[in-house]
Amino acid sequence: MLPLYFPLALNLGTPPGTLKEGSQLGDVLPTSLEANGLKKSSWGLLFPGIVGGALVAVYAVATPFITPALRAVCVPFVPATAKQVENVLKALRSRRGPLVDVGSGDGRIVIAAAKEGFVAAGYELNPWLVWYSRYRAWREGVQDLATFYISDLWKVTFSQYSNVVVFGVPQMMLHLEKKFELELEGDARVIACRFPFPNWTPDQVTGEGIDTVWVYDLMVFYSRNGQRCTPSAAIDGISDLMKQGAQRRHVAQWSGWQ
Repeated sequence: MLPLYFPLALNLGTPPGTLKEGSQLGDVLPTSLEANGLKKSSWGLLFPGIVGGALVAVYAVATPFITPALRAVCVPFVPATAKQVENVLKALRSRRGPLVDVGSGDGRIVIAAAKEGFVAAGYELNPWLVWYSRYRAWREGVQDLATFYISDLWKVTFSQYSNVVVFGVPQMMLHLEKKFELELEGDARVIACRFPFPNWTPDQVTGEGIDTVWVYDLMVFYSRNGQRCTPSAAIDGISDLMKQGAQRRHVAQWSGWQ
């Protein structure tokens, strides 16, 4: 009877080839899973690295733009229009002497003045804009006439300049009046863009809308008023503005600790 059932037992069992293939799959499967695990682990490290690098880059670029907001007066960067640059150059016709752009942004006013033969300087708090301005001056071939500085305008003395261009905001114009009255010589010309000085009477007004420029000759201003602003009054005004800036930075820091 055994010979009759033995073939059936063999048929009911697993074929030898199937057992071999199954053993091979058993050997391959752990290796495949291990490779997938390594890939996932690599992506798990790479993705946070990319995100972290992007955040550092954004912080590095944004910080110079955000930092001025903690000061007493924040002057946003708004590029001068082509018409505005043209109006400034019109106001500089027949003028000589060194020129300064207070809040020079991307340097277009300074570069345009340098092309007209002025020895021009720009003061800007944002280092990225200063470096870009230097590159533009080099590209335009006026790097010997156009100079750019990373500096807070309230810490700079402008007495050596005969021509001053200002892109300001209303909150700062009164303090700039006092600063310029203290520092500038009688033959200086001040050109205000977008916003006029609150107490000075312009000698010329060119353009309209956002392209308007107001031209002030200090010699005429002094002759109208009979005397220059006293140093003590100007210093008091500038000191008040610096104190406001310090208080604002203190409040911002305190809020960050909460």
